[in-house]
Amino acid sequence: MRRIIGILPLLASDHLHLASWFGNVAPAFAHRNYRIYVSGNAVGLIGTWLQRVSVGWLAWTLTHSGAWLGIMSMAEFFPVVFLSPLAGVLADRRNQVSVIRATQIIGGVQASLLAILVYTDAITIEWLLALTLLLGITNSFAQPSRMALISNLVDRPALPSALAINSIVFNSARFIGPAIAGIVIAQVSVGAAFALNAATYVWFFATMTRLRRVAAMSGMAPRNVLKASAEAYLYVSRHPGIAPMLMLFTITTIATRGYVELFPGFADDVFQRGAAGLSVLVSTVGLGAICGGAWMLRRPGLTGLTSVVLGNTLVISLAILAFAATDRFYVALPFVFVAGAAMVITGVGAQTLIQASVEPQMRGRVMALYGMIFRAGPALGALLIGSLSERFGLRLPLAIGAVISVAVCALTWARQRRVAPYLESEPPAHAPAVAAEKRAP
Repeated sequence: MRRIIGILPLLASDHLHLASWFGNVAPAFAHRNYRIYVSGNAVGLIGTWLQRVSVGWLAWTLTHSGAWLGIMSMAEFFPVVFLSPLAGVLADRRNQVSVIRATQIIGGVQASLLAILVYTDAITIEWLLALTLLLGITNSFAQPSRMALISNLVDRPALPSALAINSIVFNSARFIGPAIAGIVIAQVSVGAAFALNAATYVWFFATMTRLRRVAAMSGMAPRNVLKASAEAYLYVSRHPGIAPMLMLFTITTIATRGYVELFPGFADDVFQRGAAGLSVLVSTVGLGAICGGAWMLRRPGLTGLTSVVLGNTLVISLAILAFAATDRFYVALPFVFVAGAAMVITGVGAQTLIQASVEPQMRGRVMALYGMIFRAGPALGALLIGSLSERFGLRLPLAIGAVISVAVCALTWARQRRVAPYLESEPPAHAPAVAAEKRAP
């Protein structure tokens, strides 16, 4: 009886935690448009991760070069550096749903072409590079609209919950997609993986046609694209909260986050595990990311979120340093898991703080800048580390990047008290269109 009585407080505590978790989920899913978007986005993201793993493995099998892995990462992610100004203005000026639909069509065609080239034995590293570059250009236009769209699908109180759910969906796909890729590549072919991804584009496009009453524009007056982009960059540079957050994000993404793009080399060359090892590595990152997203979903409000982001950025750097220090597969996996969890906590936290503190008319352009860093930073890091790996191997360059990241985290932490109030302050009221959508049947 005493044991039962002793267990009751624990059960009550678990019940409260579960109630808190569902309580944080409910505000976002109360919006019809958000529920529809998530149902399509989840399938689309599984296809995205399926293809990302497949492209990496195909590039490695064609070349066995760490430098080519970095080049493929650059082709997919680096176009955003040049296109983010135009893409950000487009997200502020045009219907974000229409932009996303158009990019889904192009992405589906790209995946279909890859499948055809593989099945006909016409694939070369040059064809793979060209089609990966096409996808990178397409995603450069899609990402700012996808980021800015979330705040048009939910009201302000539900925004942290919606972003955390998005992260869980993204990283669940990071867990499921590579697992499917490993099975499909091993049991069928890499061409089948590309064909399966093409089908996910069809599903996401069909889902986006069901969205209703989404605002077509944010109210930005038409003007020169370069002038509008320069205005956003000037706004960010003068913002006492967003500027240091993006500076930290820029350095740490280049120094450490590109290690995921180098997993094909680590799986085959360092750990001697082949395609199955690659699938396990990427899935382990995804599993850790799911846990990180679930933790963020239980954390309501903005207060204290700046210190959470800074602390977990340090955790990422230390975990990647430990990953680079070993050549034992099962020793490395826990560090991959921890890095995956911390990456989501910092990513969701930083995006929430920026979206909450930016002025609504600047949101698309500022999120385009955030997306540029998020996509181009790891690609640039992967290219640098991959190129250095030709001379020093994969582990040493990655370890040096992690050490640099640790130093930058320490310097930024010293400014945390000055930065936090500007990022965690109460945001302005949200547009009435979202409230109207919430009431729609």
